[in-house]
Amino acid sequence: MIPNSSEINLLIPSSKLPLYPKKVLVTAPRNYACRLSEEIIKQGGLPILMSTIETCFLSDYTDLDITLQKLDKFNWIIFTSRNGIIAFFQRLHELNIPHSALHNCQLCALGKDTESLLSLCGRVDLIPEEPSPAGIVAELSKIPNIHHQTVLVPTPEVVGLPEPNIIPNLMNDLHKLGMQVTRLSTYMTQCIDKNIYAVELNLIRQGMIDIIAFSSTAEVESFIRMFDSRSDYENSIIACFGPYTATSVQDLGLNVSIVSNDYSSFAGFTAAMADFLLRAC
Repeated sequence: MIPNSSEINLLIPSSKLPLYPKKVLVTAPRNYACRLSEEIIKQGGLPILMSTIETCFLSDYTDLDITLQKLDKFNWIIFTSRNGIIAFFQRLHELNIPHSALHNCQLCALGKDTESLLSLCGRVDLIPEEPSPAGIVAELSKIPNIHHQTVLVPTPEVVGLPEPNIIPNLMNDLHKLGMQVTRLSTYMTQCIDKNIYAVELNLIRQGMIDIIAFSSTAEVESFIRMFDSRSDYENSIIACFGPYTATSVQDLGLNVSIVSNDYSSFAGFTAAMADFLLRAC
């Protein structure tokens, strides 16, 4: 049984830890990559940072600013990512809109993202038991008179990549509940130029990377575009942060070996990697 990473004594020799001395490629954007890398280190692994996407400010705030001035018309605000929370509240601050504008809104966030929401506004009204878009819909479906209620969903604007189906599917599911749904781009997700990763890409081609850790479908889409052939990375084990990412990765033709059952935190992700390697021994 793998101990929770927060319980691992960092004075234990690395050679005694379950991910030692595995090289784990981290493709998450840098704000997530630092947290995932920390968990990999706690388990004795060697994180190799190769963010394939980055999240950044919008190029045009017009639609966002108009909507933020009318928050009183929404019954719910559903945050699907930590980035969405941070970008949303940063823009509120820049526009000098007080948090009291959210008085009539119930706020929903997933898993560890709730920590950001609590730190920024001091409350979370709904935390789905399953930290996923499907979990959000399942919880909302239990609420009396949820139909016809209004919901705002802050999301990324995806640039230069096909948009993963997770957010569009969520929009459709909310519509099926009878809710009046407004999707709002609050930040941008885009590819990173592969030319900065000559060393990392060569390590992958040479079979020097033990595990490739994907935390979102967009990371995979961008990753694939960095190679001429799937044979370039077929010697690495593919790990996915939860079943929804795993399904999308498999749909893209990759063989997924590791799927985290606890996808509320990166600690659960690295524990899944460690469990897999122990079973493989």
